[in-house]
Amino acid sequence: MLYYALYSLHTTYGAFNVFRYITFRTLLAALMSLTISFVLGPLLIRRLTENSIGQPIRDDGPERHQVKAGTPTMGGTLILFSLILATLLLADLRNPYIWLVILVTVGFGGIGFVDDFRKYRLGNSAGLPARHKFLLQCMVASVASAAMFAIPSFEPTVALPFFKNLSIDLGPFYFLFAVVVIVGASNAVNLTDGLDGLAIGPVMIAAGTYALFAYVSGHVKLAEYLQIPYVAGAGELAVFCGALAAAALGFLWFNAYPAQMFMGDVGSLPLGAAIAMVALVTKHSLVLILVGAIFVVEALSVILQVGYFKWSGGKRIFRMAPIHHHYELKGWPEPQIIVRFWIISIICAILALSTLKLR
Repeated sequence: MLYYALYSLHTTYGAFNVFRYITFRTLLAALMSLTISFVLGPLLIRRLTENSIGQPIRDDGPERHQVKAGTPTMGGTLILFSLILATLLLADLRNPYIWLVILVTVGFGGIGFVDDFRKYRLGNSAGLPARHKFLLQCMVASVASAAMFAIPSFEPTVALPFFKNLSIDLGPFYFLFAVVVIVGASNAVNLTDGLDGLAIGPVMIAAGTYALFAYVSGHVKLAEYLQIPYVAGAGELAVFCGALAAAALGFLWFNAYPAQMFMGDVGSLPLGAAIAMVALVTKHSLVLILVGAIFVVEALSVILQVGYFKWSGGKRIFRMAPIHHHYELKGWPEPQIIVRFWIISIICAILALSTLKLR
């Protein structure tokens, strides 16, 4: 909206011509999102505290987490508000991909909000029943996947990293593939959100990484030079990713150890789904395994732990899952776990970006 108003002035004032550049609007969206987060963060913490909207702690978690009981939660609303407002103001709203990522973000955010609100009302960590949450996630992901097929230029393909202009055409099976990617990424981020700042750091890194993927995928000359699939309109998602990375950074200011507030499911569920949606649109969904390696490992640790526990009749692979709790019980200080996971995320992001050139 702001983009249209200001860019329309370029015929009179040449300086406003900069608004036609995705790079400029991405940086501006990031600054706007970051500013909103810094300004509204303290107000949100105060309101959450006044209304006693605190985080219930699971009884079966590490004992030292009990001191975090009552920390304001549902801070993910700050991320979503900053992200969506900046996107609506500075992205080209004629682009269908922008509305797709907003649909997924708002849809999964709504599921997370209901889950967090039930925890608050019931006074425990139960929230929505797992099967209900999963069904709702699949419904939102299905709508988004079906909507992609309605875009005239859409192709149900997935690019293979390290190969020049090589893609797999999944045809109608792309629908199921997209649902699995979106729901899987959403739950993987949710499982990672167990320590102060642990999940939001890799989310910020992944968003910044996919801002670059979106930009080069939507730039015909860069896509041709890098020999990657060109996706008309995908470049506009760089504005969304820039706003997301900055909103995550702004939230991290309040979520860094020791956290002043937690994001809750209203934050963790939509962030993973949003990044997955960008990955699907840019045709770089397979690279998401590398970009989000921390999320993948966290999710796999839970799957392996549960599967082995049932198969072995009560034995465990890890001391506790997700795997960050395993390291807690080994005696690692919480900040050490968090920062080391961030370092791994940065290394994986660099490796993922190298796939653009190593072909």
